[in-house]
Amino acid sequence: MMGELNFFLRLQIKQCQEGIYISQFKYTKELLKKFGIEEGRTVATPMATNIKLNKDEKGKSVDQIKYRAMIGSLLYLTASSPNILHVVCLCARFQSNPKESHLSAVKRIFRYLKDTISYGLFYPKNEHFSLKRYSDSDYAGNIDDRKSTSGSCQFLGDCLISSFSKKQNCVALSTTAEYISAPFVVLNFFG
Repeated sequence: MMGELNFFLRLQIKQCQEGIYISQFKYTKELLKKFGIEEGRTVATPMATNIKLNKDEKGKSVDQIKYRAMIGSLLYLTASSPNILHVVCLCARFQSNPKESHLSAVKRIFRYLKDTISYGLFYPKNEHFSLKRYSDSDYAGNIDDRKSTSGSCQFLGDCLISSFSKKQNCVALSTTAEYISAPFVVLNFFG
């Protein structure tokens, strides 16, 4: 009765013959303006591969409220940009005492979003509904406590239906971190 759905909770939705496209283009532009990251260069990845975030206890503290606002905004963006989920979750671990190194990592995510602002999720119309699940973990990826981080995504056909990134509860003494991540996948999808 109200017509075709175009906007819902800051999600932009475009429906066409081939399927549905979901993005947060306008919201991302608002965030770039709000946090003053409209100008400057863009980057091709949300985090440099040679960077390992840690507590950085000797680093200079930054405004905790602004940092938390940036993390919260980025977490909301993961609804249509799952490609930033892992990095945002890594940065979210330092909300209680953010340092300049953490803030620069968050700003890099925004510079990446500036370059990929038109990215979104496309859900094509098809009849192929096989469930596929991918999971991985980094062995002892956290420098502070040596715990691994597990990540997973689930697809129904070609459509992403669930994704997550979580630090494991225990320290893996070998590459069993891969096996520890498997139960998270099942629990996240069905629980």
